[in-house]
Amino acid sequence: MNPSDYNRLCASAEALLDQCRQAGLLIATAESCTGGLIASLLTEIPGSSDVFERGFVTYSNAAKSELLGVPSELIDTQGAVSAEVAKAMADGALKHSSAALAVSVTGIAGPDGGSAAKPVGLVYLGVARSGRPTITEENRFGALSRSAIRLASAERALALLAQSMDD
Repeated sequence: MNPSDYNRLCASAEALLDQCRQAGLLIATAESCTGGLIASLLTEIPGSSDVFERGFVTYSNAAKSELLGVPSELIDTQGAVSAEVAKAMADGALKHSSAALAVSVTGIAGPDGGSAAKPVGLVYLGVARSGRPTITEENRFGALSRSAIRLASAERALALLAQSMDD
């Protein structure tokens, strides 16, 4: 990651933390293809411990089920990379934490693992907020490098969290 990307993402994380702090909301993350990158960006900011409650890195399907309560049947029928699983991950992060706001990410960062139906660069995000419907978003970042897909996913996740604060 180049320094300007890093600084931009840290600025987004800091702004989000400030929004959550003002609203009195705790955040949780449920990450698969980003492997904790979103949590890392949030915790890079000094004082984040008063807003960031916890992060789940659920890279395997078993972890998604065991830690977040994602039904294995859902993973079997929809696939781990799906809007349905992203929603279940975000909902599970709320259920298994003290947070009132959660983001999830599941996707195919590549360079392998894609198919015609689910190509490299396909990433689903979910945002759950207590008392509100959980939203999901499909992103098709294209056949970028693995790092670029992970960074784009983290950037979009921070933006969606910030958007949920404006609603």
